[in-house]
Amino acid sequence: MAFDAPTSRTRINRLPKRGDYSRETIYGILDAAFLCHVGFVVEGQPYVIPTGYGRAGDTLYLHGSAASRMLRTLAGGVDICVTVTLLDGIVLARSAFNHSMNYRSVVMLGRATPVEGDAEKTEALRVVSEQIVPGRWEQVRKPSVQELKATAVLALPIAEASAKIRTGPPVDEEEDYALDVWAGVLPLAMKTGAPVPDPRLDPKCAKVPEYLERARRKQS
Repeated sequence: MAFDAPTSRTRINRLPKRGDYSRETIYGILDAAFLCHVGFVVEGQPYVIPTGYGRAGDTLYLHGSAASRMLRTLAGGVDICVTVTLLDGIVLARSAFNHSMNYRSVVMLGRATPVEGDAEKTEALRVVSEQIVPGRWEQVRKPSVQELKATAVLALPIAEASAKIRTGPPVDEEEDYALDVWAGVLPLAMKTGAPVPDPRLDPKCAKVPEYLERARRKQS
């Protein structure tokens, strides 16, 4: 369940004990989120763009408007860096220097390729939809041919990647443990709220779908 030996680009050099290169860990982090940041360079100018994604097997799917400069650029085979971060807590140390955060993160490097064909593109969009709200895809109208033409989907092989994780309490200088200062962790978590219906929602659709109730329970 591990990638090949980490490359010089993905090897964790700063605090290497926090690094993890197993597919189990990397995919677990990817599957727990649905928003990534995509970094790339155009004519010497770097950009980092947040976007939704979905994972199926060893492939990460990105999607957006066919007119998107980011997707048009990535489709040209440029090198990209995709990151995903889950923030689990603020670590409050006795000294300002040793404050930190508990987190789980993934960095992926590679080149994306366009997903062609209506069937392949529709399946990739299903993957993205199910990543964000499992169960939603089966309830909604599927994309029309015109909508598929207006949508770009890219596939990024998850082949060069690493995870980095911090857990646990603060680590202070030994002499600082005697300071009269509260120290510990302030936990953080992404949490869903109560669904807010569309003002134009048909009254016969007023009942909150079971898949949304499951999503709420999962996050609680």
